[in-house]
This record gives sequence, C-alpha cells and structure tokens, in this order.
Amino acid sequence: MSGIAETFARTSTAGQNKENNSIALEVRDVVKSFSTDTGTINAVDHVSFSVNHGEFVALVGPSGSGKTTMLSILAALLTPTSGQVLIDGQDMALMNEKRRVQLRREKIGFTFQSNNLIPFLSALENVELMLRLNNLPSQMSGGQQQRVAIARALIHAPTVVLADEPTASLDTERAFQVVQTFAALIHENNRAGIMVTHDLRMCQYVDRVLQMRDGKLVRVYADREEILALARGGDH
Repeated sequence: MSGIAETFARTSTAGQNKENNSIALEVRDVVKSFSTDTGTINAVDHVSFSVNHGEFVALVGPSGSGKTTMLSILAALLTPTSGQVLIDGQDMALMNEKRRVQLRREKIGFTFQSNNLIPFLSALENVELMLRLNNLPSQMSGGQQQRVAIARALIHAPTVVLADEPTASLDTERAFQVVQTFAALIHENNRAGIMVTHDLRMCQYVDRVLQMRDGKLVRVYADREEILALARGGDH
C-alpha cells in the first residue's frame, strides 16, 4: 500500500495549478435548524470558517456538537437553513439539486467510517487507478482498506476532501499511518482536507483544529505548539 501516494501524485495532476493558500472552501454564518416537539434546535449555529488549498483541518468536538451535521453540509448532502457554503467561489445556496449533484461529483471527495469498498472488486478496480494492487478488500487489513478509500476519494482531483472518522475502526499504529497518508496526499496534491475525528491524537498531522460545541465553533487552534499539545492530551 506504500505506492498509493506516489502513484496518485504521478497520475492525478488536475487542479494543481490552484495557488497555495488560496481559499478552497468558505463557510459563512451557516445555521442548520431542526424542529422537535419541544421547539427548534440549531445543530449548527452561526458557524464561519474557511479552508485553503493545500490545508488539512480537523473538526473536533463531543457527541452532539454539530460536527457531523457540519460535515454533511460541506458534502452538499444537507442544505443549511441559512448562510453560505462556497467551494472554489461557487455558492451552493444558489444551485438547484442537479447542479449540487454535479458539484458533489466534481469538487468533493469522501471517505467515511466504513470505507465502502466494493467487496468483489480489487483495490485496483476500487480506486480506478493503476495502483498495481490485486488484493480483494477481504484480503486487506483495515488500514489498507482505508488508504484505498482515501485514494479513491482523491482520484477525480476534487477541490475538497472530507473524512468522517477515518480511523474509528483501526488500531493505533494503523490509525496513525492512515492519517499520515491522508495528510501527505492533501499537502502534495494541494487539496483542502477536512477530517472529523474523536481521536485528538490524530491532530498532530493537521494544520488547524476547529473545535465545536453545542453547534457553535468555539475555538480554532492554529498555533503549531497548541495543536501538538492538544494531540498529546489525547493520549490521556
């Protein structure tokens, strides 16, 4: 599996002329409300942030903090109640459903807790790339499957790559390997990466950490020493 990053970098070059540090994803005052028997709940409550090309960001917070809802909005799977989400300057709020589907197909890559590999296809067929791998998913370790899933998410050269708890089912060693691979692919191929994770130890590989609580963005960690301290705290 060590050849994924090298082969991907060699064969997937579309979009690499995007300027480093230019904004890939912008979230402007996004709210997502749900009606309940007792009233209205803001699962995402006036959240704003941006992610640049070539930047890898972690979205963290306790259960119920709104991070999964936020990720679904970024993936164009949920429509915000108000606010704007722009990818490469394109405002999803102005798009009809057909155009959103097209944007999701062209601009957004996904990898989920379940790697969603097709069990009867080889890694080569799953990734649709000449990775020179012939193992079926059942013959690969969890870490190998997740790295194939990451490569598959990147294969169409999306602007934004979203990862929902990509290490949830992995042991510590393989979890570190997967996130390290993910970070390298994001940086080398100038994508914008956003990873939802409950495991703060994985934050050592990201450029910024966005912390949510009760639907709000409560803190942004951008200082390298603060990020590493947060990751070390995840060992306890």
